[in-house]
Amino acid sequence: MKDKCKMIITKLLLFTLMLTMVSGNYILPASAAGISLTESGGWFESAYIKWKPVSNAVSYKVYIKPAAADDSFYEQIDNELIRKYPTYWRADAVGLAAGQYVMKAEAILPGNTKESIVSGTITVNANDRTGFAFSGDSEYKSGSGAYRENGILKDHAQVIYITSDTAKTVTLDVIVNSSGKKQTGTGIGEILKLRQKGYDTTPLAIRFIGQITDSSMALELNSNGYLEVKGKTSYKEMNMTLEGIGDDATAYGWGFLIRNCGNLEIRNLGVMLFPDDGISLDTANCNIWVHNNDIFYGSAGSDADQAKGDGSADVKGGSTYVTLSYNHFWDSGKCSLCGMKDTAEFFVTYHHNWYDHSDSRHPRIRTASVHIYNNFFDGNAKYGVGVTKGSSAFVEANYFRHCKYPMMSSLQGTDALGEGTFSGENGGMIKAFDNITENASSLIYANSNEGTTKKDGVSFDAYLASARNETVPNSYKTLAGGTAYNNFDTRKDIGASPADIDSVNHVEQIVTTGAGRLNQGDFTWKFDNAADDASYDVNAALMSKLRSYATELISVGGN
Repeated sequence: MKDKCKMIITKLLLFTLMLTMVSGNYILPASAAGISLTESGGWFESAYIKWKPVSNAVSYKVYIKPAAADDSFYEQIDNELIRKYPTYWRADAVGLAAGQYVMKAEAILPGNTKESIVSGTITVNANDRTGFAFSGDSEYKSGSGAYRENGILKDHAQVIYITSDTAKTVTLDVIVNSSGKKQTGTGIGEILKLRQKGYDTTPLAIRFIGQITDSSMALELNSNGYLEVKGKTSYKEMNMTLEGIGDDATAYGWGFLIRNCGNLEIRNLGVMLFPDDGISLDTANCNIWVHNNDIFYGSAGSDADQAKGDGSADVKGGSTYVTLSYNHFWDSGKCSLCGMKDTAEFFVTYHHNWYDHSDSRHPRIRTASVHIYNNFFDGNAKYGVGVTKGSSAFVEANYFRHCKYPMMSSLQGTDALGEGTFSGENGGMIKAFDNITENASSLIYANSNEGTTKKDGVSFDAYLASARNETVPNSYKTLAGGTAYNNFDTRKDIGASPADIDSVNHVEQIVTTGAGRLNQGDFTWKFDNAADDASYDVNAALMSKLRSYATELISVGGN
């Protein structure tokens, strides 16, 4: 218990530190005659600095080292990680192990003279590698992609940078046959198609910079507006990370289609006005980790329930051992479909996601065994977790604030109070433990009078566990389908131990400071709880701001 309390206190201190960094007061900038630092800070396995432009600078270089090391340990970061904005320059160092660092910005002046400035100590935190993507029972036992479990790039990893200017022209030599022959791919689309041949599994980090529009991607996308990332056969190991740099990397007007991939990571990206789905784990994926993304409205579909786009982040088609964590869903209509035509059990974790006034599917589950913990359900107009087709969900230590129906099983309990408002399919089972619910319209527990609606003995939303490791008796079954809870959480390595679960009392603070892109990204919006909690209409002002969004990035590189 002491260790658990110590861990919680440590996490709270780290997130308090991040809040301070967001305010811009983390490091009081030092100054030199010609170059002055305005801001610096750390995030999950990354660090950054900002400085005022030097009027006569020819170029800039940026370096980083461990705080305790002497100056001989400075390493220069890639030129593409240095960017120019209207009133400042910025550089991000990524692929860092947790620890303390110092960054140095160097201005190269005419005559090759130099002026430099050094940050104070920057604290970098580790990413939370938990959930089914990191289960010991899984194929690859990791979803870290191109990175090691400590956050640094794997040996011999390749790195390419994608901007609006380079998406069509970036090149990479890819192994294309069993003899090791290489072919140069030009454009991110062709590079990924060559990798799809399956001969090249070299760790690859694809780094996106700034606002990248669908028009700048052009033929790099498929006919439906997706960047396709595919393996040759199901669960093909990719060793690949798709990551945004800084706080403003944005896929604007397009989405990601992931198929036949193993060990793949998607992180720190904004996805705006996507077609149909934002991030679609479409078919036969394994060990996939989707985290710290901002997912906004998609383009309206033809159906009435697609006014905000279709799925924000869907998992289907035999995709398994997936973790979706620390994502910020902005008023999504349908957050995450988990299972579509699946008939075999598969495994997914949702943790520390911020369902920010989103409406439904947090997730909607078919067939799967799903662990849902430490999420912040924040003003959800339709429902939270929904289970159908014999699925089982362990819903643990989540905070449901004004979520209309926190948990639902098809054709019974709360769903049976209406006219099949959730689903006409057979029901699924939920084991609930240690959740907080506020202002729910209905929540019916099978074995307790707790909740907003008392039990009726047979028709219920969830089984209320008195202990985390409690086994749900087989006597509790769905009305439609007669399915019992499969107790996957007591028989499988779910990739999350009791020590990994944060106190439910701290969920709101941890999630609202840690979910989404670095420092909550460059897009700001605050919902009006009084108006938005119960509304599932498109927020016209939010949609207008998304449609008019334009990056402030001027150029990439230190020249």
